[in-house]
Amino acid sequence: MEKPVIIFGAKGIAKSALEIFQSNEVTVYGFLDDDKSTHEQTINDVPVLGLMDDHGFTKLIGQKCEAFIAFDDYKIRTNLTKMLIESRKVMPVNAIHNNALVAKSADMGHGNFINAGSIIGSGSVIGQHCIIHSGVIIEQDVVIDDFVQIGAGSIVNAGVIIEKKAFIGAGVVIVAGITIGAGARIGAGSVVIADVAKKETVFGNPAAKIKK
Repeated sequence: MEKPVIIFGAKGIAKSALEIFQSNEVTVYGFLDDDKSTHEQTINDVPVLGLMDDHGFTKLIGQKCEAFIAFDDYKIRTNLTKMLIESRKVMPVNAIHNNALVAKSADMGHGNFINAGSIIGSGSVIGQHCIIHSGVIIEQDVVIDDFVQIGAGSIVNAGVIIEKKAFIGAGVVIVAGITIGAGARIGAGSVVIADVAKKETVFGNPAAKIKK
């Protein structure tokens, strides 16, 4: 990546995103955030420039710089991605730590966050706008849909399918061939040995449905 990056968001995973870009020797121009309490501050000497709709900065995206969206909330990520596509005709870039290992045969969309120590196995497919925290192991031929979040240290075994907007907590183990439905939530430390239905929440070893 030759162009510098503007990061949308100045909290949460924004600092990690900055460190990822710096690990790849990519210049971060600054942060944009609608929380005015973050303005006029710096993160690792990189300034918070202003609001996320500040045209003085957003007009640079696509011409002189790229953009990355550093929010956990998929609704915010969706809205900002739509704005970038409609107003700047660009998609957010990936933030992939240089200590992550991505197989050459893996396929990946745009706007993904992949932190240090994570492994993406051969033949796996990562959609768009996913958040994969530190030390996640994704084995071969896994399919991960858009806006999925996977917590640190989780292991996703071969042939697993994780559908859109699913949330996988830290330290989860998903056995081979399982399907995690869209919008499902897996509690931290769970061992998933059976399919999880759409929007279902499971927890434990073995993971079981949480009754509401």
